[in-house]
Amino acid sequence: MARTVIADASYLVALLSQRDSDHGWAVAQAPNHTPPWQTCEAVLSEAYHLLGRGGLPLVNALLRRRVLVLNFHLDRDTGAVIRLMEKYANVPMSIADACLVRMTEVLPDPIVLTTDSDFRIYRRHSRQVIPCVMPS
Repeated sequence: MARTVIADASYLVALLSQRDSDHGWAVAQAPNHTPPWQTCEAVLSEAYHLLGRGGLPLVNALLRRRVLVLNFHLDRDTGAVIRLMEKYANVPMSIADACLVRMTEVLPDPIVLTTDSDFRIYRRHSRQVIPCVMPS
């Protein structure tokens, strides 16, 4: 069975922006991770913001082709997400990161595509390392 691939905003920005320092790495990773890639609304919001107006059609194309799908409902996991943000307040943890960590707790065999080193600090189920693919 294929792993559940979870895409972070940092990965999406690196993939879609040739100006990003991790662009080459992100492009090389894409064929290794079968779509659909799961994400949440908070990640989309970050990606749209960071990519600017030029990124709008690129992210939209991923959504339309169902390479990227929304698979998280904050209203169902509000308490767990808030607890994560409180636990990692010293990092600080964004709501997008908290949603992704929660997704690793509820989706089967998860792996997170990210360039964000904070995912080395975060833990799923309080103690488990989050499986990630990130640049060295």
